[in-house]
Amino acid sequence: MKFRLSYRKRILLYFFVIIAIFTVGIILFEQKQIRYERTRSLENMLDSNADFIHRYIEGKNIAFSDTMPQLDELITYLPDNLRLTIIDKAGVVVYDNLLDKRIMTNHIDRPEIQKAIGFGSGSNIRMSDSNYIRYLYYANNYEGKYFIRVALPYEVEVRPFLNSKNSFMYFILLFFIVSVLMMFYFANKFSKSIKELKEFAVNLKNEKPVKTAFQFPDDEVGEVSAEIVENYNLLKENRKKLALEREKLIQHFQYSEEGIAIFSEERKKIYTNSHFLQFLNIIVDKPVLEDEYLFSDSNFEEIVTFLDSTDRSENVFSTRIEKSGKQFNIRVIIFEDKNFEIYISDITKAEKRRLLKQEITNNIAHELRTPVTSIRGYLETILSLNPKDIARQQAFIDRAYVQTIRLSELIQDISMLTKIEEAADRFIREPVYMKPLLDELGSDLSDIFHKKNITFNIDVADGVIIYGSRTLLYSIFRNLVDNSIAYAGETIQITIRCYMESDDAVYFEFHDNGIGVEEKHLVKIFERFYRVNEGRTRDTGGSGLGLSIVKNAVLLHKGNIVAKNRPEGGLLFLITFPKTKN
Repeated sequence: MKFRLSYRKRILLYFFVIIAIFTVGIILFEQKQIRYERTRSLENMLDSNADFIHRYIEGKNIAFSDTMPQLDELITYLPDNLRLTIIDKAGVVVYDNLLDKRIMTNHIDRPEIQKAIGFGSGSNIRMSDSNYIRYLYYANNYEGKYFIRVALPYEVEVRPFLNSKNSFMYFILLFFIVSVLMMFYFANKFSKSIKELKEFAVNLKNEKPVKTAFQFPDDEVGEVSAEIVENYNLLKENRKKLALEREKLIQHFQYSEEGIAIFSEERKKIYTNSHFLQFLNIIVDKPVLEDEYLFSDSNFEEIVTFLDSTDRSENVFSTRIEKSGKQFNIRVIIFEDKNFEIYISDITKAEKRRLLKQEITNNIAHELRTPVTSIRGYLETILSLNPKDIARQQAFIDRAYVQTIRLSELIQDISMLTKIEEAADRFIREPVYMKPLLDELGSDLSDIFHKKNITFNIDVADGVIIYGSRTLLYSIFRNLVDNSIAYAGETIQITIRCYMESDDAVYFEFHDNGIGVEEKHLVKIFERFYRVNEGRTRDTGGSGLGLSIVKNAVLLHKGNIVAKNRPEGGLLFLITFPKTKN
C-alpha cells in the first residue's frame, strides 16, 4: 500500500520547512549585516589613517626617495598590522613598509587605485600578489600627485552562534518556537474541516445517510467546505427541477404536431406521444393500439433494415412514406446507449408548397424561353442572309435587341421578386419623403409620357413620409405607372394622390383613365405571370410580374393594396402604408 501523509501532517511539514528556512535566512542576513558594518568601520579607520599620513607628509615636506626614515618612524605610531603603500600618479610604488618597493610591479591597475582615480577614494578586499595575505585595501587620491594606500589583514570573524550577549539570537529561537506552536494550532483547525468534508464525501460515495449540517471553522477552508456542501444541496434541488423539466419536455412531446417515439435497444417502447399512434394508424393497413407494431409492418421495412444493420456509417436515417393521400417524413436517430427515436412528420402541406415553387420555376423557364428562342431565331436568320443585305440584317438586329430588353426586364423582375420574398432583411429601411421620390419617377419617365401624350399628376404633400425601403417604394409606383403605360392606352392621365393621413397610416390612390380591367380578372392580377390578354401582353412586352412585385413590396411594408375599376373608366389602386417602423 502506498504511504501517504495525512493533510494535517503535510501542513505541519510544509510550514515547519518554511519557518526553518525563514529563521536560517534571518540569521544569515544578520551575520552578513555584521560583516558589512565591521568592514565599513575598518574602512573609516583606514581613511583616517591615510589622511593622517598625508598631513604628516605635507607638514614635514617629505620628498619621495629611496629611503624615507620619517615614514618608518611614523609607522611605529600606527596599528602594528597596518600596511602602508605610497604610489605616485603613474602607478609606481615609492614606499611600502612591508615589502621592497623595487620588486613591486606597477599598481595603477589595482582596483582600489582605479576607484581612487575615478572617485577620490576606493577599497577592495583581495589576496595580495606580493605576500599572499588577504587584505582590506583602502586608497585615497591626494590632488592627483600621489596615492596613499593603507591596508589591514581582513579577518572579520562572525560572532558565535550562541552568545550570552547576543539577545537577537534568543529572540529568533523564541520566534521559531512560537511559530511552530501556532502552526500546530492552525493545522489542527484546518484539518478539522477537511476531516468532516472527507466524511461527507465517503458517505455520499457509499450511499450512506449524509449529514448536511456541519459546523465548519470560520476560515477559508471552512468556507470552501461549506460551499461544497451547499453545492450538494443545490444539486439535490436541481435534480428535482430536472425532473420537473423532464415532465415539461414530455408535455411538449405530447402536444407536438409531430409523432415522436423513443424505444429501447430491444425495441420496447419507452415513450410515445398521441400523434405517433395517430400517424401510425394512417400509414399501416389496419388499426393498431401497440406502437411496436410498426417493426412488423411492411411500410416500415426500410426502417427495420436500418436498425438491423451492423455496418452503418451514420446513426441517422430518413425516408418518406405516402399513404391515404398524405406524405410523411420518417426519421430514425440512434443514441449512444443504443436506444433510438422515431420521428414522423406530416409534410403534405410542405410538399404542396414545393410543388407550387416548382410550378413557378417552370413558369419562369417558359417566360425566359420565349425571348431567348426569338433572339436565337433572329441571329440564325442574320447568319443566313447575304452579307450585302444590310437593310434586312438591321431589321432582325433591331428585333433581337427588343427581345434582349424584354429578357433583361424579365430577369430583373424575377430577381426583385425573389429578393422581396427570400431576402427582405437586405433592404435598408429609412424615412422616405414621398413627394421627391414621385417627382424623380416622373422625371425618369418624362420622355415616354411626352411620346404617348400621357399626363402625370402628383397630389402628395411635401411632408408625407413612409418608413421603409426607398428602392421598393420607387418600384411599387414605377410598376403601377408601367402597367398603365402598357395597358391603359395612349393620351391618358395617370394620378398619384395621398388622399388621407392618420396617426397610424398613410393612404394613397393610384389611378388612370384608361380602358380598365374586366371584373373577373381583378382578383388575379397580382398573381405571378397572370395576363389579362396573353396576346396583347406579348405585343407590349410585359413580364407578368409587375403587379406581383407591387403586391409583395406593399406586404413587406406591412401595408395593403386593393384594385378596382373606376366608374368613370380606368383602373384604381388603393394602397395603405403604416407609419410605424415594421
